[in-house]
Amino acid sequence: MDSKFSFLLIVLTLTLGSCKTQNVDTSTINLVKNKLPEFSWDKMPLYMHLRKSTSFSNKEVQYLSKFPLITFEKTTGSKTFGSTEKGTIKAAKAVKKINPNAKILYYKNVVINWGGYSEDENFLYEHPEALLINAKGQKSVMPNGKTGFFDISEDYVRKYWLHHVKKVTENPFIDGVFLDANIKVLVPGFFNSRVGEEKQEAIKSGYLSMMADLESQLGDDNLLIANILRVRPEFEDSGRAYLKFFDGSYIEGFEHESFGMAYEDYLAQGIEAVQKSAREGKVIAMSLGIGKGLKNAEAGIDDVRKKVSKHEDFSKRLEYLLAIFLVCAEKYSYVYPHDGYGTEKSAVWLKTFPQYEKPLGKPLGFAKREGYIYTRKFEHVDVWLDIKNKTSKLNYK
Repeated sequence: MDSKFSFLLIVLTLTLGSCKTQNVDTSTINLVKNKLPEFSWDKMPLYMHLRKSTSFSNKEVQYLSKFPLITFEKTTGSKTFGSTEKGTIKAAKAVKKINPNAKILYYKNVVINWGGYSEDENFLYEHPEALLINAKGQKSVMPNGKTGFFDISEDYVRKYWLHHVKKVTENPFIDGVFLDANIKVLVPGFFNSRVGEEKQEAIKSGYLSMMADLESQLGDDNLLIANILRVRPEFEDSGRAYLKFFDGSYIEGFEHESFGMAYEDYLAQGIEAVQKSAREGKVIAMSLGIGKGLKNAEAGIDDVRKKVSKHEDFSKRLEYLLAIFLVCAEKYSYVYPHDGYGTEKSAVWLKTFPQYEKPLGKPLGFAKREGYIYTRKFEHVDVWLDIKNKTSKLNYK
């Protein structure tokens, strides 16, 4: 065999071996499997988290392709393509054609039976008993009064969930999973009030088993990001112990809950947890609200926020949020300041801001804290943050 041909054959074999193999065609040949997202300190490292039930326009896909890490939420593409599974894959493929290096996460709730998933519907048609019921024999529901839960205390339900996630992530355009509602499972009060303490403990035990199986079955090749780090009185060290199952944490509710703590104490504790995790190499996908969180956000729909006007000057608020992020950020930390994840009502969707484009540079050390004031130096900007008075300064050099 010709030596040049042999060399090319080896290279091709290695390339294909490092790609996801399902439905690979010429448009996916460059989708080499690198688990972690691209990262650079050149400019503000950004994250994108969104939902849109119809297909994305070319303009929207071009915009999305600029982000190194993207989560397509539940309902994505479901009206156009018939299901969240198909809609997410269609959107991911469109983005990957422009930016093969973008890391795209498939949204899957660990327990809530959100609509729009065709495989869930088929599974529940065959196994209606897979939904959680309360002591009265009625379907246990979310605060919206209709959305139920998978009974993940049952082995066959967990097996279905894992099979579903594995099937989707085998697609070459999907790089991992975004796992939501972890805290609802781990904090006793949420399910205690619905199904009682004994069943709540069984749900929690099932969850821990399911996450261990997920990590062992998919963790080597897929990016696993969970909504897990949170300051809670029930958690030791803000839930950091659970990060053993995941590559990193999405961050939400960073300001709005306090459990009787002063705002600044609650936020300081959250900052400390994120700093520790980021310094350990965990991926951080920080979601920070530009608009004020609405009451129903606390009822379980965490991305619902007060509408921000497109003409509103929220530059001070944006700078404050970016300062919070920068005192926490390490390599593989990303931020998304937003006014809700639904693209139809968002004032920041398809927008960029001057702070995103200015040079940042590498950090010149960890953040320093004196009381409620944080400072940190980067190559091209000095950060000053006062969380007690909710003020900040980004001094560009």
